[in-house]
Amino acid sequence: MEQDTFRHKGMRRQLVEAIERNGIKNKDVLQAINKIPRHLFMDSSFLEFAYEDKPFPIGAGQTISQPYTVAFQTELLEIEKGDKVLEVGTGSGYQACVLIEMGAKVYTIERQRSLFMKTKELLARLNYHPKKMIYGDGYKGLPTYAPFDKVIVTAGAPYVPDALLDQLKTGGMLVIPVGVDTQVMKRIIKMGKGDFKEEEHGLFQFVPLLGDKANGLK
Repeated sequence: MEQDTFRHKGMRRQLVEAIERNGIKNKDVLQAINKIPRHLFMDSSFLEFAYEDKPFPIGAGQTISQPYTVAFQTELLEIEKGDKVLEVGTGSGYQACVLIEMGAKVYTIERQRSLFMKTKELLARLNYHPKKMIYGDGYKGLPTYAPFDKVIVTAGAPYVPDALLDQLKTGGMLVIPVGVDTQVMKRIIKMGKGDFKEEEHGLFQFVPLLGDKANGLK
């Protein structure tokens, strides 16, 4: 069984305090990050760095996002208990666990098969259970399970996929980093059919969102 020691918990508290100092105010977000053993989502060689506020490689050319970035995106989503959330880019599974910890019903898609298999097994071991975890193309969303209250994209998208906007409920919101080298964090709120309000929330750097390799990108 994976270890989560008093030392790990102490380091997590320090991480949460650092994120709070950087401007994250949502207590539910901070509480979720304080509870989740981030070191278990990383290779053992990185254990010493698990509670630094930095991203780290997790294989397949992907990273586990910086904790501040996870907190920032989650805070923008304004999660309420019971929200039905689509996550595009499961990655390590850490962001999904933050959402689950906050009471969201999470549907998550991962494009890298090796990562998908590894993360599915890890989440089961840690007793975090997304409603659905699917290997597939995030650009297409999950129309079968739509509509969603919230959609979060955890990789840099060159544009906002229409499919993700279509799968939002009226009043729902999409949080997505848009751009190629550097991304603008956008929050898009669906006011009605074809009617969207768009906000910008600063610059970030993410690994690129992968589309269906057979079809290429738009």
